[in-house]
Amino acid sequence: TCALPILIKGYQTKILSIYDQIRQEEESDFRKRKIHIEETHPEIIGLDKKIGKLCIELSISALKNTDNRESHLHDLKEKIMDLRVKKSELLVSNGFDMEYLNLHYRCNKCRDTGFIGNTKCSCFKQKVVDVYYTGSELKSMLKTHNFDNFKLDYYPSRKSELESISPKKNMEKILSISMSFLKNFETSDENLLFYGSSGTGKTFLSHCITKELIDKGSFVVYRTAEELIRALKDIRFNNNSALEELLIDCDLLIIDDLGTEQLSDFNKAELFNLLNTKLLKQKKMVVSTNLSLESLLKTYAERITSRLFGNFTACKFFGDDIRIKENLSKLK
Repeated sequence: TCALPILIKGYQTKILSIYDQIRQEEESDFRKRKIHIEETHPEIIGLDKKIGKLCIELSISALKNTDNRESHLHDLKEKIMDLRVKKSELLVSNGFDMEYLNLHYRCNKCRDTGFIGNTKCSCFKQKVVDVYYTGSELKSMLKTHNFDNFKLDYYPSRKSELESISPKKNMEKILSISMSFLKNFETSDENLLFYGSSGTGKTFLSHCITKELIDKGSFVVYRTAEELIRALKDIRFNNNSALEELLIDCDLLIIDDLGTEQLSDFNKAELFNLLNTKLLKQKKMVVSTNLSLESLLKTYAERITSRLFGNFTACKFFGDDIRIKENLSKLK
């Protein structure tokens, strides 16, 4: 489970109003469909009314203790079934769906209430995720930063003397790892470490992964390393437990641009504590950095790098700076 309890406290009223709006819209559509059938095919509405009357009679008869109750109930059920079949046949023969005169639900499990008994429906979590990201900078960015717009053409097919494979082959391999990560997200405890030179697609691919998971109803927290350090200070000095729960218990924490944050003993200690806690709780992460593995070793204490190298699948990005390529293509 992700950090929904904290979020639900802040958004429950808004989410319940969304469900209320959904039910109102569906009821309005249902009334419009019924009026349309009444005007064009009154015989179908006539059958619908007969079915309604027989259903009421069935309910009343079930409560009466009469001698022929079981036989009478059986006859009523048969009549209702026959009328329903006739209604369905008439609807279909006139080009309508069999369910045209039924109230439709966008979630059949909870009937658009958000709850199955006292338990929150799975669609409730999706509503929390949608409400949290609506209007956010990240949501806006993901409209373009997604797998539909991921272009392998930006990566040369020609390999350099420094690498054993071409940037394009390398990127195909990283994409395959990312797709596997997404496919096994619910069952695997894999984490990803994206490292390599600037402008080679690390942040873009992180955004692609984020969008895929958000669309499936997962709760993703995305922070640059600098933003993360500010958040960790807020947790430590202001006792911000809500923020702490958000960072630790989210379905996926993405830390972008590791190495750009201000480095101090305190910041390194807080970063280690966060990484370690998430690993112990088997909460997934994607970390990206422009630093090489050698630079990471020099920059961070061994206890941080041992977590990054030992508990993350390392993916090295290399090739031309895509941002420069894009800017040059716009000038042509």
